[in-house]
Amino acid sequence: MVARFREAGAGEAGALTDLERDANLVALRHVFDPAEHAYPYAAVLARWDALLADPEVVVEVVDQAVGDRDGLAVLLARDAGRVRHLAVHPSRWSQGLATAALDRAETALRASGADDPRLWCLVENHRARALYEPRGWRATGRRRPAAFAPYPVEMEYVLW
Repeated sequence: MVARFREAGAGEAGALTDLERDANLVALRHVFDPAEHAYPYAAVLARWDALLADPEVVVEVVDQAVGDRDGLAVLLARDAGRVRHLAVHPSRWSQGLATAALDRAETALRASGADDPRLWCLVENHRARALYEPRGWRATGRRRPAAFAPYPVEMEYVLW
């Protein structure tokens, strides 16, 4: 299957937030227990609005039908030096979409001249780390708290 990426439009912050929420509620349930921490929908929506308005950020998506509604299968946000966000809807996991998105990101980062492309990932996001590490992404040793409660630790990766 070939993923057909397109640039996200200014009015798609809600769809991006929905996809990120759907992926996080499954992949990161052990980190962000919804019984203890409500998904920060308004804050994530505001972040997507800001990213879509930022001329330095490219946001690409792949469309899909999710159940009985239209939605997004994949999102990828990047700038000239880093991968900002990558998510795949859980209904589309293990179909090569994350690999296709990361291929796009790495190609664009190299084309932009980035000497040391970077990304941040939750330490406890085992699924994402299993994607990044075999591709040559290496931990830099830098860590920071995540933006949302319970503020789990994020780690920085660099592509060498």
